[in-house]
Amino acid sequence: MFRRAAALTLALAFAFSLPIWADDSGDTKARIRHIRELGRGDSQSITALAGFLKDPAVEVRFEAVKAIAGIGTQYSLEPLARATHDDDSEIQIMATDGLVNFYLPGYAAKGLGGSFTRTTRLVRGFFNIRNDQVVDAGIQVRDDVGQALGDLVGLEVDTLEARANAALAAGILRARLAVPGLEAALRARDTDLIFEALVALEKIRDPSAGPAAAALAQDPDEKIQTLALETVGILRSVTSGANVRQALDRARSAKVRRAALQALAMIATAQDRAILLRYSADRDPQLRAAAIEGLGRLRDPEDMPTVEETFNEQNLDERVRLAAAFAVVMEGKVETSEFSALRYLVNSLNLKSHSGITQAYLTELLRRREVRQAVQPLIEEPTCTKDEKILTAQSLAESGAPDALPVIERLAKDTNPDVSVAATRSLRLLRSQLPIQ
Repeated sequence: MFRRAAALTLALAFAFSLPIWADDSGDTKARIRHIRELGRGDSQSITALAGFLKDPAVEVRFEAVKAIAGIGTQYSLEPLARATHDDDSEIQIMATDGLVNFYLPGYAAKGLGGSFTRTTRLVRGFFNIRNDQVVDAGIQVRDDVGQALGDLVGLEVDTLEARANAALAAGILRARLAVPGLEAALRARDTDLIFEALVALEKIRDPSAGPAAAALAQDPDEKIQTLALETVGILRSVTSGANVRQALDRARSAKVRRAALQALAMIATAQDRAILLRYSADRDPQLRAAAIEGLGRLRDPEDMPTVEETFNEQNLDERVRLAAAFAVVMEGKVETSEFSALRYLVNSLNLKSHSGITQAYLTELLRRREVRQAVQPLIEEPTCTKDEKILTAQSLAESGAPDALPVIERLAKDTNPDVSVAATRSLRLLRSQLPIQ
């Protein structure tokens, strides 16, 4: 009689999609089977699956999160965000990967959750390789998602892998609401967590996080120290200049010295002009390039002879020449003659080894109207290459400027399909930044 009653209770629970843990007669394996069956459905199954997030059995909650993430619609986001607060770190990780997967399809298959069958050493090794993935700037991530990731990153409990994974996710999603949690993570003692938090702050680019990163400018771990300096520079944290100067003066290696000078070049304040001038003729190409780049950002007319002479110098390291070209254009010379600095930068987009640096320079320069106007004729010339068109369109889109719209629209109609597809994507990015009319 008891067995029949228990079976009836189990059947009714399945029929009405109630969490089976509501009755002690439901066993764990039966609940997991039901969850997997629901996971083969669509978003209508999510409400039932979400009920299992309170199940006392960890394996049941894990299967529920896995199923909800697998369905992967917008209705998955709220329960997944809730699941990041679970007490089990593997569930936190699975929920985090599921959140990213919604915005970046295919991510979960390669995320940390896919490493659970490996040894702890291999799981922790997951964070040794920098992940540069980010969602397109035009994608709006829900506030509850960003907040959930920030809450998990900022936890002061021993779930280091889950916290580092949440930091990684926050960076990929550019989740600004996660910044306070990421700043808290910088005070942790775990290198993986600090590393992922710094990378995430670089991707989110909230200048307010600069001082938190600058606090690590003297970190004894060189990997963390150099990344912290890099982050300060990318965030253009002017208030952190003193930390960076101190790191430059006390640099224990060439790597730290380069990172510190590059940060000062990014911040570019008049206070550091003497330092930049001192390194503008340095024998180390990376130090010299950073110094010249910084002088360009200062836009002091007295420095024009220095940057022009550097640009025209014979047998010059390519990295230094690119920095000099950038500086010349930053100083206001936007001519596009055959040997001009601006044309040189556009042409250098064809060099695979330096295209990333060149595009970063152009992206910064194209925020200025006069540079956008000067570049437009260049990318409409018959000799303009596919790479020049694609990368310039991306940089124009990141400017967020309305006058870039017709230029990218024409590139979206280019006869080369690679150009037209890439320009169409850039067009979506630009339009997402423009006011709705």
